[in-house]
Amino acid sequence: MDWITELLERPPITWRDVLDITIVSILVYELLKLIRGTRAVQMAIAIAFIVGLFYVSRGFQLPTLNWLILNVVGYVVFAAIVLMQADIRRALVHIGRAPLIRRLERAQQDDDVVEELVVAASTLASKRTGAIIVIERAIGLRNYIESGIPLDAKLTYDLLVSIFQLGSPLHDGAVIVQGDRIAAGACFLPLTVNPRLSRDLGSRHRAAIGVTEENDSIAIVVSEETGYISLVLNADIDRRLEPDALRVRLRELISRTPGKRAPADA
Repeated sequence: MDWITELLERPPITWRDVLDITIVSILVYELLKLIRGTRAVQMAIAIAFIVGLFYVSRGFQLPTLNWLILNVVGYVVFAAIVLMQADIRRALVHIGRAPLIRRLERAQQDDDVVEELVVAASTLASKRTGAIIVIERAIGLRNYIESGIPLDAKLTYDLLVSIFQLGSPLHDGAVIVQGDRIAAGACFLPLTVNPRLSRDLGSRHRAAIGVTEENDSIAIVVSEETGYISLVLNADIDRRLEPDALRVRLRELISRTPGKRAPADA
């Protein structure tokens, strides 16, 4: 019973011990939440039973049982990995949704979104194909999404270019982007009634100004007549943007968007 005596004669508990116990407790709690209601519960009970037998064999000096457990435990771990691969995958996905990892993923996602938008706008401008792309920020655009045709497709520049081709049934309206997905196409937007706007602004530019008057969205407009790229925010229009300037503006605006919304079902 010497090991019991040694256990009771531990030094005073320090803040490091408290931190250690807290971290382990959180990990155990999260693990129990993950396996609750799955077949992994029975496997966990079996593993806990084997671990208990191991310490019993050490405490009561049972060499045969101790040898058996030490030689079998490797195969048990391997079998558990094979049998519980789906639960292990689910646990890793859960860990990947931690706030810090999500922030890193969102930064990469923002860069990808900006690049796709810039390449699409540049391609459309080079062909003088008219387009209007509205990017949702903190305020939702569900009412405009419902006015168009739902797509819920991964945002890519070739899809955007295809949508705005003259032969496409979706080219006449606006495309609305939520996160890294195209929520809908052929969406109707409100036209601004501001009388002080320049008369050379067409319906696409007026629609972009109109939608940004009502919310915090960003609108990218490609002029069919001139091929110029414009960026509209808070009803202010910045015209004749070069692709590099558009990239810089989008990175600044999208990366600092407060309270980003997850893409909603169109």
